[in-house]
Amino acid sequence: MARKHSSSPSGTLVVLEHESRVLARNPLGDPHVRKLPVWLPPQYDQGATRGRGGRLPVLYDLVGFTGSGISHTNWRPFNENVPERAARLIRERKMGPAIFVFPDCFTSLGGNQYVNSSAIGAYADYLTREIIPFVDREFRTLASRDHRGCFGKSSGGYGSIIHGMKYAQHWGAIADHSGDAYFDVVYHHDWPNTLNELAKHREPKRVPGAFDVLAETRARKGLAQGYDDGRVKRFLDSVWKKEKLSPAEMHAIMNVCMAATYDPDPKAPLGFRLPFHLETGEKLEARWKKWLQHDPVRLVAKHAANLKTLKGLYVDCGWRDQYHIHYGARQLSLRLSEAGIRHRYEEFDDNHSDVDYRMDISLPFLYRALKP
Repeated sequence: MARKHSSSPSGTLVVLEHESRVLARNPLGDPHVRKLPVWLPPQYDQGATRGRGGRLPVLYDLVGFTGSGISHTNWRPFNENVPERAARLIRERKMGPAIFVFPDCFTSLGGNQYVNSSAIGAYADYLTREIIPFVDREFRTLASRDHRGCFGKSSGGYGSIIHGMKYAQHWGAIADHSGDAYFDVVYHHDWPNTLNELAKHREPKRVPGAFDVLAETRARKGLAQGYDDGRVKRFLDSVWKKEKLSPAEMHAIMNVCMAATYDPDPKAPLGFRLPFHLETGEKLEARWKKWLQHDPVRLVAKHAANLKTLKGLYVDCGWRDQYHIHYGARQLSLRLSEAGIRHRYEEFDDNHSDVDYRMDISLPFLYRALKP
């Protein structure tokens, strides 16, 4: 079942195959048998850990949208992958030895937010009910939430903070790098572009000339309830046939994925609803309210008791984030402070892209919080 990809002073990468019951028969028909890379530090098989029965803390890497766990173990030009970075930090004694786990939570919609959705799959349950126990059985872990943490950037950062809020019984510390927050800004401003992209798949096609908006909206009554009139399905069918997506298509499928995450509805045509009217572009307040119920900025007070149990909570964001997430990160830190929740918040002079170097700060932070 296990295959050792590499064994050296830089550690050992093991790739397991896990068959999930939770993901079996998921709504998108995505695979339920997935590869699970696990990185073991050099100390895993050395005497340095014998005083603890050879057991080590565990850190789970939640990758961003369109990513998969194994992608963070790949070779990178002019940079380090996560195992290489962890090995260096341990070698430099900036952190102690820990096991790293790289779950595969990719979906046909480009990813998910590490939550349960009837339109995508139960990915929170997949992590907490299957992957954590599986790893604890297969490896010499310190199998306790006090020695287990998760970290991630963007969608992975969102997943980390949400798990710290809702699933604190499984996690002792979390690190949120540039995680989605303040939905009124981070998502709202991009929906007109998504509507334009989806309009390319409208039927019948638009023609120049007079356009009776009233008649069109009456003929497509479901749009006022956030239902698809067929264009979203045709858009998905189109991009699923491609090997290369345009930037506009990538952002559109991301917003569609978020709709499936934040407003699933088994009775809707695609199993979820949309937050904007596909013809007029009007925001559908009832649907947007569903999105806001998942906004970390709005969830701090509700989950303050769980957050206060964390042994470590780290948040950071670049103050030039092109998705404007730094405003959400600041509001998140403010809400945490107002609720009396201890955390570390940092900003840095960069944008949203290629900021893995921030792990040089977050990984030692997590280790200090989780070490025996």
